[in-house]
Amino acid sequence: MNKLILIIVLLAVTALSCKKSDTPAGDGAPADLKISTVVSTDSSGNVSFTASATNAVVYLFDFGNNATDVSATGVLTYQYTASGVYNVTVVAKSSSGKSISTTTLVTVTVKQDVVWSDEFDSPGPPNSTKWGYDLGAGGWGNNELEYYTNRTDNAVVSDGTLKIILKKEDYSGSPYTSARLLSKGKFSFKYGTVKVRAKLPAGGGTWPAIWMLGDNLSSVGWPACGEIDIMEHIGNQLNKIFATLHYPGHYGANGSGSSVVISNATTEFHVYSMEWSAATIKFFVDDVPFYTFSNSAGLPFNQNFFLILNVAMGGNFGGAVDPAFTSGTMEIDYVRVYQ
Repeated sequence: MNKLILIIVLLAVTALSCKKSDTPAGDGAPADLKISTVVSTDSSGNVSFTASATNAVVYLFDFGNNATDVSATGVLTYQYTASGVYNVTVVAKSSSGKSISTTTLVTVTVKQDVVWSDEFDSPGPPNSTKWGYDLGAGGWGNNELEYYTNRTDNAVVSDGTLKIILKKEDYSGSPYTSARLLSKGKFSFKYGTVKVRAKLPAGGGTWPAIWMLGDNLSSVGWPACGEIDIMEHIGNQLNKIFATLHYPGHYGANGSGSSVVISNATTEFHVYSMEWSAATIKFFVDDVPFYTFSNSAGLPFNQNFFLILNVAMGGNFGGAVDPAFTSGTMEIDYVRVYQ
């Protein structure tokens, strides 16, 4: 009798063991998640990630810059486009949908090369392969006082710099003339660094700007296309440099931005720059940062933009005009785009 009971127990244990072994291991919650990183030393921005966890069948990566990816093995390589310290999150999931996560910091150095520039070293009109013109009066809703022309009286390259010249003169019904150059249809880009070395005009009412608009301006209009103002200065607030972003819900006087006061904006050259990525848009004067904007996938700042250089007079932002003003010049040494 005892032998019979023993046999029955052994058969039951064997049956249970077989049933347990048929259950997929991934049905349990993942555990013991580990992640290792190898940052490329060639400044390419490449980082190799290896994640592992028991019971995991898929790994979700958030690279800390609004970019994500999925890997079944936990092994992948991602290329960052900008230098920085990134907080990377990895989520490991089992076949039953249970998950575990961990984070790690990666420090990346990305070497950027000049992909487009104008050094303004050929005297005469601005390079027509790089720049076109906006023509007309009113400033497209800004109530400006100038008429934009394509004359060398208002935009000319000489002695190694581009000169955009604002003049007091009657022209086609406007009391001032100037120029507005743009790279639309000739060059645009998504993400990177812009550096412009410039000296600004003086005088109440003057409004020089270095800025960008989204390539889809013609199809979606403004502000849906997005606007990035790298540098604006108004003569009525001497030496105060503005950086502003305009987009739906935040445009005109409600734009997102900041300002910094510098010295000698109208008598000396300064470098006005912007670093643009999927995660942030940072603004600098002479390599000193003064404003950082948090970019995200839902904003229009994740597409190609083109460059604009102009000097306006008066209008909604330029304000009151000095009646003694006769002319002023924004002088630009170079425009460089790095990626």
